[in-house]
This record gives sequence, structure tokens and C-alpha cells, in this order.
Amino acid sequence: MKINVYAICKNESKFVDRWVDSMQEADGIYVLDTGSTDDTVNKLQKRKVNVTIKEINPWRFDVARNESLKLLPKDTDICVCTDLDEVFEKGWREKLESAWQKDTTRASYLYNWSFDKYNQPATTFYLNQIHTLKDYTWTHPVHEVLTTTKEEKQIVVPGMVLNHYPDLTKSRGSYLPLLELSVKEDPLDDRNMHYLGREYMYYQRWNDCIDTLIKHLDLKTATWKDERAASMRFIARSYLNLKRINEAIMWYEMAINEAPYLREAYVELAQTYYNLANYDKAYFYVSAALEIKEKSDSYINEEFCWNASIYDLKALSSYNLGKIPEAIYYEKLALELDPDNERLKNNLEIMQNVK
Repeated sequence: MKINVYAICKNESKFVDRWVDSMQEADGIYVLDTGSTDDTVNKLQKRKVNVTIKEINPWRFDVARNESLKLLPKDTDICVCTDLDEVFEKGWREKLESAWQKDTTRASYLYNWSFDKYNQPATTFYLNQIHTLKDYTWTHPVHEVLTTTKEEKQIVVPGMVLNHYPDLTKSRGSYLPLLELSVKEDPLDDRNMHYLGREYMYYQRWNDCIDTLIKHLDLKTATWKDERAASMRFIARSYLNLKRINEAIMWYEMAINEAPYLREAYVELAQTYYNLANYDKAYFYVSAALEIKEKSDSYINEEFCWNASIYDLKALSSYNLGKIPEAIYYEKLALELDPDNERLKNNLEIMQNVK
């Protein structure tokens, strides 16, 4: 099979060599540069990457992706879309070829979207940006997705892993207006309505966040419980910031009822009660969260539910209820995950010195 990688980029010189090294298992690498002013293009060309320069004005991610997809040769069997801040783990091609069937149209693989300070995967989910050449189009100005009018045959590629190492200094200032445009173009698209509400939360536009996410929940197509629960949590966060505590608690409870198999709402509600010095309820909800052993494989999962934070919250809640042995046990678990954390070390020492 002929496997080609395609990507878009702008001013990503520092990622070029690492990315190209990762993509070397492909038959060809094709990049649409949308207006770099650094030496990204020169670096790519020196690495024998097929580079085309084209500015997209007005900027839209879907248009750029579609232009980059056009760069692939017509005899491409499998198209692999990545970004320059992403890295495949070695052996990815062999795993992809082994899993791919004659009728396969699209493939999913593990995506480590973020890492903790010890370089352990934090937020992980499955991404599906590998596909056949024909019949696929990117849609939406931002948070773009692959769409097709044909019947799909999707597979999951065991052991195939893509790691994301973003440039945290890059502005995401274009996201909000593009999301507003996306919702304006398709007001019934539940996914982008959720993303728009979340973006308002990032901008601390609390009332806009609440209004938009309520619209998301009212859409007939908004049926995915994980995302609905996330909208409810974000509404709750907004009410917390508006000092409307009872409404925040109500929305966290709604999120728990919507998706009781996810830790996130339990943990956030536990933290809310802890901040209110209601240690009984904090203990109850963080304990309920810890009963959930399986991490979601969607993008919804939050790092604080699976790192030292959740064990620290259980330890502190236990300590304030006089459950000292339990507090020590969970603070030790927290320190196993975050051994350099001085606050955790100090807390453990205090707990161990209680008579």
C-alpha cells in the first residue's frame, strides 16, 4: 500500500526535524505552508518534504486541510493527517498495514494529547485522521472534522500511538471568532456549539458560556452523554465564578446523573464542597470518583481526575474528618505520582505527626 502523510503548517521551524523523523515510515510527506515567515519551508525542503506555499484568506482550518489533502498523489491508498507538533511512535506503519483491510476507509489510534511534568500521558483519547483518499472532506472553520457521504468502515489500530507536544506560546486567539462563525454557519451542529461554550469559559465570559452550553444541551443531536456531562460541568464552573454556588452544585449533580461512569463531575463537586469546608460531602464525592476505575477513551477525560490531585483531595478530606490512617494512605499515593511536590511532602509529614 502507498501511505502518504499530509499536514498544514505556519512558523513551526522548531518542530520540523522531529516531525519529519517521525513520519519517515511513510512513502511521501506533503505539507501546505500557509505563510511562514521563519525558516520552516527551507527546513522542510532540506528534509526532502514536498512543500507547497499558499496563504488561506480568510483563514479557515477546513479550507487549509482540504488544500493540503489535494497535494497527495492520486495513487495514494492511505492518507495520514498530522500536525508538525505531533510525533508517531516508531513502527506505526507496520501496525497500520497489519490492521488495514480491503474495505477499510478510516483508522483510529491512540492519541496522547497532553503529558504531565514527568512526561507521562495525561489526557488521552482515540483520534481518527487516517483515511482513504476518495470521498473525504474537511468541514468547519475550526475544530475541523473529516466528513464523508459514503458508508464508512472504521478500524482501531492496536499499538499505534501519536504523541502531541504543542507549542504553548502559540496564540489560540483565532479560535473564538472561528467557532462563532462555525456555529453561525451551522447552528444545529452540537459539537461546535459545545466547543463554542467551552471557549467562552476559557475567556471567562461566564454568562455567554452558560447560555451557549444550555443551547448545546437543548439540541436534538446532542445525545453523547460524555459531552453533555462536560457541558453541565462547564456551566457549573461558570456559576462558581459568578458566586452562585447552589446553581453550580445543581449542575454538577446533573452532570453526575448524565454520565455516572465518568470521574470528572464527582471530583469537581468534591473540590467545591472541600472549598466550602463541607468535608463530609467532599469525602463522599471523591470516594465515589475513585470507585470508577476505567479512564474514558474520549477527549473528555481530565488530567486532575487521574493524577496526584484526586488522591490528595481524598487525603485532605479524610484528614479534616479525623480519618488519619486513611489520609496518610492517600497522601502517599499522591506522592507516588508526584514525588517532587513539596506541598504533598509537607502534608504527609503533618498527617504522620498527628497524635
